[in-house]
Amino acid sequence: MTIATGPRTLPLMPAQQIARLDPYMSLIVGYRKSGLSLNHIIGCPLDCGYCVRHFWGNFEVKTPQLLCSTDEAIGKLVGHEAFQPHVTPIQLFNKATDPFLPGVKPHLFRVLRALDGRGYTNHVLVITRFAVTEADMRQLETLRHLKVTLLFTYSGITDSRVEPIAKSTITQTAIRTAAAGRRRTGVVLYWRPVVPGWNDAPETMAHVLDLGRHVDAIVFTGYYHKPQSAGYLRGLGVEVPYGQDYHRRKTMPAELDARVIAAWRACGITTPLFRKTSCGVAYAHQVADYNGHWGVPELCDICPAAQRRRCAADHATPTPASMDRVLAQLGYQSSYVIENGHVWTHGLGEQRRYAIQHTLRYQIWELDQPHYLHAHGRSLHGHQTDPDQADRFAALRAQFSTAARYEEDD
Repeated sequence: MTIATGPRTLPLMPAQQIARLDPYMSLIVGYRKSGLSLNHIIGCPLDCGYCVRHFWGNFEVKTPQLLCSTDEAIGKLVGHEAFQPHVTPIQLFNKATDPFLPGVKPHLFRVLRALDGRGYTNHVLVITRFAVTEADMRQLETLRHLKVTLLFTYSGITDSRVEPIAKSTITQTAIRTAAAGRRRTGVVLYWRPVVPGWNDAPETMAHVLDLGRHVDAIVFTGYYHKPQSAGYLRGLGVEVPYGQDYHRRKTMPAELDARVIAAWRACGITTPLFRKTSCGVAYAHQVADYNGHWGVPELCDICPAAQRRRCAADHATPTPASMDRVLAQLGYQSSYVIENGHVWTHGLGEQRRYAIQHTLRYQIWELDQPHYLHAHGRSLHGHQTDPDQADRFAALRAQFSTAARYEEDD
């Protein structure tokens, strides 16, 4: 079984080509919910049909290419306005390539060694579905400071139109190799996407859960249902659920969530299951969740008791003084409302909100993109909304609007 892997030595993308990229694709360092993300290599030959690169016009770029040198990229990462040593979680090559492709892997290890050599203890998330060898694990285990977690994307999907790599056992072998070779390195089975009709049969769920028997944690999530990826897959003849109900957030209906959890409880493994990436990563290193999900109690009903205690002990509601201090530290401005479990803001944008969230380890929410009860971070497809919550959102909007008028009068 041959899977395309790209070149072993990566070309530098010409400046004229970089100038034509979607701005998001050309962004080398940017903030995402799970961390400050370094992506100076873009292009991937693995052809996963639901890949997010569909959204930014990069799916047809199969050859990984450098946007800049790795040393320059490291400088951009640690020099970013939001980077804080020992605090900011970091993601490497999670947007537009696979970090363990033969040509990308040397750059991955160069970044890791550089950060570890500075004594940084930050979380570093590395998401892959490609081959990880015993030699790779030995290299990872030489790191002394960083809290590195490998998150293996494995869905159990068998349709090679959706996941060409499903024709092989590459990912399954990598998971077993990493689990056997880990000491300091966290290993998470990233069960995604879970999609009705693709991989939700009981026997498929049982297979995925059995593979997760020896890892530190399993994290499950849905898929980004958007016109670009859905249109591509439908063009291949794949049955895509959810119709035209497209959304900016991943789709995971309540009924599917319940079936995943029921399958996990029935399967007999002791590996804990989590709904959120950072929760699984934190558990792998026996620390509290850096995204403050303890403030969203309905997410935590499946978490191990020891992890709930860690998160509860770490969770502290910010005061206006501490919120002002962090805003000033990062150079941001926003009105805000502090509530139990989260802080409402308006107009900061995702990148700035996540920087604040990771500094305070407390949920920072955007008024125009509210989280609904039992659908935190998910589309509302397959969820019932609470009328009282909708009324609360309307009251908050009025409160922010009033505050804005007073500020304009100052």
